[in-house]
Amino acid sequence: MTSPTPTQAPSRALGWLLAVPALFGTLITLVLPTVQTIWLSFQSGGVLTESHFVGVDNYHELARTGEVWRALWFTLSLAVVPLLVAVVVAPLLAIALDRAGEWPRQAGRIALSLAVVTFSPVGVAAAWMRGLLPDASGLAGLAQGLREPATAPGALRLIVAAATFGVVCALAVMAFLPALRAGSVAYDGSVPYGGIVQGAPGSRGGGVASGMLVVGTLLAITMVAVGLQAFSMGLVLTRGGPERSTETLAGLEYDHAFRMAEFGPGASIATLTGVILGVLGIVAIVIVVVSRLSITLTPRVTPAAGEGDGEAAAERGSGPVGVAVGVAALVVFVAVALVCAWPWIDGVLASPDSPAGAFRAQVNTWVPAVAGAIVSVGVAYLAALGIGGLRPLGRGSEWLLLVFAPWLFVGPGPLGVANWQTVRNIGLIDSFLALFPPLLVSVPALLVLTLLCKGLAERTDKDFFGGVLIPSLPMAGILAGAVALVNAQDLLWPLLVAQKPALYTSQVAQLVQLGGFSAAGPDVGAATPLIVVALALIAVAAAQLLYLDRLVITTKGSRPPAPAA
Repeated sequence: MTSPTPTQAPSRALGWLLAVPALFGTLITLVLPTVQTIWLSFQSGGVLTESHFVGVDNYHELARTGEVWRALWFTLSLAVVPLLVAVVVAPLLAIALDRAGEWPRQAGRIALSLAVVTFSPVGVAAAWMRGLLPDASGLAGLAQGLREPATAPGALRLIVAAATFGVVCALAVMAFLPALRAGSVAYDGSVPYGGIVQGAPGSRGGGVASGMLVVGTLLAITMVAVGLQAFSMGLVLTRGGPERSTETLAGLEYDHAFRMAEFGPGASIATLTGVILGVLGIVAIVIVVVSRLSITLTPRVTPAAGEGDGEAAAERGSGPVGVAVGVAALVVFVAVALVCAWPWIDGVLASPDSPAGAFRAQVNTWVPAVAGAIVSVGVAYLAALGIGGLRPLGRGSEWLLLVFAPWLFVGPGPLGVANWQTVRNIGLIDSFLALFPPLLVSVPALLVLTLLCKGLAERTDKDFFGGVLIPSLPMAGILAGAVALVNAQDLLWPLLVAQKPALYTSQVAQLVQLGGFSAAGPDVGAATPLIVVALALIAVAAAQLLYLDRLVITTKGSRPPAPAA
């Protein structure tokens, strides 16, 4: 009698092979533009004059005038309230929804999804611009403060806080909920890929606290990093004025490099921004690795006769009080979000038709955005399968993420000067191909997918295909959709590479419309047409209910020990 031949695990060499496209993409579209940016920061000149080496003169000039420090502190001040929303308001709402049970939590996920898919920085800023009209009233009247240098900084801070409340709170809650789930369901490595069992006594306190602390720290770092690159709303609302009182770091880089055609000072600001972002990215990855952060997926369990569903059993503790608190918290969030979003809602209802919402502008917006997302997330997914699923360095494979860490939070701004120069040198300026994002790998998607593949690989006795690849594939699609939304709402890159009206994206067309002399109001909803919002909301709601609600985030402090044989 012979025993069945065990399934042979894929070799670690395949893990290295799967990571090669991401390493190549990082080298071409992240490392080389970074080196080019640093080199340009030591140059004088730009488009209009010949460049020559000046050493650190650009940095000395920035330090002498102090403009970069003023811009840095003001930029950070814009992120204070959104940061508090992410680390104070969001966890409270997440706890309320988690304790309320399944249906309030899922209703909350759908409501939060609406705040995400309707957010457009340029559209929101255009709506607030209507507050500058003489007959403006209500919350939009805050925009009147943008007229004077003394009141403009405070007014812009309040507008940014109100405009981003819904999307910041929604994204943060979606990050906290899986960490809270670690306290209501535990994982037994002996059960095929994470069979659901009741959490061990006392695991909810320490385990959830550990996961929530790590997630909260990562969210705080992310909010600072994203805030440092704020560009769209400031450009639309104030363009850095009046009297440069609202100059942001990204706006200062844009002014030097592209308005004044001085690549050296612009690249110097980009380099300083990139150094800060690089440090934040490295710190974030170290926290992830040291805490042994992991993401896994609860299976769909069909209860046997006379038995309750495991997940439902874990949630039976949510009584009427818990449900009432969760529903009340959700109602309060929706009410506050509607008040904060009312200038945008009112602007959408009053929007006239314009070229910003035309079919050609939508094609320019969404085709490059979706194609760029498919490529960058697809490459990241291959690397995640290799690093997280096949573990080429064994238990320490997550340390490979340090190779990508300096660019974890880098957006189009810090590399904009170098990428623009590259596109110009190959003759693609003012072409449709130039609208495609200059990025071959999404490092944030790589991080999330690696942690998911790691969690799935640790909790399955299936083969690599059935235990890691298939369960993680939906997350790759979800992240591709998220990156496509981010790409589509970007203003900076299309503004740099497309000057012909036929190549305007919706965001650029909105900006041009706001700067024109037309008597018609801005087309606030051009960047979020109804058909796109409807399709995105259906897709996101389905993803929330069928997949994202099953995610669990664990750390080394929230994993229950394996039961004794």
